[in-house]
Amino acid sequence: MNADRLLALYEKVAEAPDAVPRLYRFVLDLAVRGKLEPQDAGDEPASDLLQRIAAEKARLVKAGEIRKPRDLANGDELVPPFDIPATWRWCRLDTVGAIIGGGTPSAGDPDNFAEPGEGIPWLTPADLGGYRELSIERGARDLTEKGLASSSATMMPAETVLFTSRAPIGYVAIAANPISTNQGFKSIVPYVADCSRFIALAMQTFAPEIDAKAPGTTFKEVSGKIVAGVPFPLPPLAEQRRIVGKVEELMALLDRLEAARTARESTRDRLTAASLARLTAPDTDPTEFPVNARFALATLPALTTRPDQIKPLRQTILNLAVRGELVEQDPTDEPADVTLASISRNKETLIKAKKLKKSKAISNPISLREEVELPAGWAWASCDEIFFITKLAGFEYTKYFDLKDQGEVPVIRAQNVRPWLVEARNLKFIPEKVSSELERSAITKPSLLVTFIGAGIGDVALFEPDRRWHLAPNVAKAELFEGCENKLSMRYLVLFFNSPFGRAEVFKHVKVAAQPSLSMGTIRDIDVIIPPLAEQHRIVAKVDALMALCDRLEAALTTSDTTRARLLEALLHEALEPGAGDREAA
Repeated sequence: MNADRLLALYEKVAEAPDAVPRLYRFVLDLAVRGKLEPQDAGDEPASDLLQRIAAEKARLVKAGEIRKPRDLANGDELVPPFDIPATWRWCRLDTVGAIIGGGTPSAGDPDNFAEPGEGIPWLTPADLGGYRELSIERGARDLTEKGLASSSATMMPAETVLFTSRAPIGYVAIAANPISTNQGFKSIVPYVADCSRFIALAMQTFAPEIDAKAPGTTFKEVSGKIVAGVPFPLPPLAEQRRIVGKVEELMALLDRLEAARTARESTRDRLTAASLARLTAPDTDPTEFPVNARFALATLPALTTRPDQIKPLRQTILNLAVRGELVEQDPTDEPADVTLASISRNKETLIKAKKLKKSKAISNPISLREEVELPAGWAWASCDEIFFITKLAGFEYTKYFDLKDQGEVPVIRAQNVRPWLVEARNLKFIPEKVSSELERSAITKPSLLVTFIGAGIGDVALFEPDRRWHLAPNVAKAELFEGCENKLSMRYLVLFFNSPFGRAEVFKHVKVAAQPSLSMGTIRDIDVIIPPLAEQHRIVAKVDALMALCDRLEAALTTSDTTRARLLEALLHEALEPGAGDREAA
């Protein structure tokens, strides 16, 4: 594997999810399989290196420089996990280095610890969290001589490979100087110090497999026995040096490629944010708004390269819709205030006929009517002016829940109400007899449903029943007044309440307490922007078309991500096939 080949691979998969992290691991996998650098017949074979390692281990033990390591093999047979070059040798990890744990002195005695640089370097796994360099000198705290002596922490020499064995498993670094650790490490002290860089590289590669072998669920820790028994592919020492050099070269290249990709994404995100800001800023010049809107709708799809970027595009479309900038106004449309006046007369007729109760006046209204400029022909209305709003109260209906039988009435609970639509999943049912006693909470015609307490508070869905349904006590319904069903578009109204502007209006009325809630009175007080009815229908049609475009764009991006991920997987699998390294070298 050379830089040109890696670049060629990167060009094919650069936009795949996690492409660069996967390529980092790919380079490491090639390195430990002997496929990164060609073998040199003139190198001292690994079998000779093993003899030197054994001799150096014996010398260190005899000289008292290290304690004789415990035999952790227990007669286990080493099973090679993959093929390696003929000049390499498989061995246990504890063959090439001593596995050393650590310790922590009593935290209650401040004399056990010193400031960094003033005592004995001492590491915890937290010191390696977010640490990007390979070599490390010390952690956030040092130990004193007393602290070292009163704990099981061990001084280890420079070039020790530091491997975290818990919280979390798998951080790797190399000691730049003599160092100690807490018990969250199972470090490797190489018997031949020149092997440390390759050992560290191998530990980075094998970390996920070691983590998978660790017992525990909420708290996992890998034992010294497991670390000691890791099958270790030992190359000739000269090849180790070449491999480490090549890995450093390719990792540096990947770092540059990732930085360039991040910069591109950042530029796209800034352009997208700037386009959206020009449309949503409260001080936007109304005369410039149409130009900004056309620019945004034309350019945002081109700037969108990830599925997660579709949501801001959808939100922009909805904001344009409720501000009158998505479709052109038609001066021949009947103005909204004429329609609202007709609805008001209808409401008064219903009140006089005692078919509707007069709602209470709002004591502390919240309004933005003076702050938002509406297009010609548009008008403001409170929910109380256009809806009959009610809920189920004072009835324990859950005791009537039963298995679904023919003729039973389904109940819509808060968990069924989602923005835009009702999800008819995990429904509960009550008998028809009980349903007939709860007329106020029955849903028999198109309604907006609002979760007014608990999880999902403020979610608004349009529900068009095909039969009789019922509300649970945490869901309110808003119906158009009798005789006004054709004077407003329910599809426009649910669009308004799910636009960023509409959701903001709803949440301004939420009462913040131990459990946030909306009362029927505060729901009635929420203001709605009403366009002419003909324009409501045009807005809904345009939003439907643009949302369908977003759906197609999102699906295409998701498909592209899946395709790139599969291509990356296939290319990596091909490169790691037995013999692939030989073919490349040839």
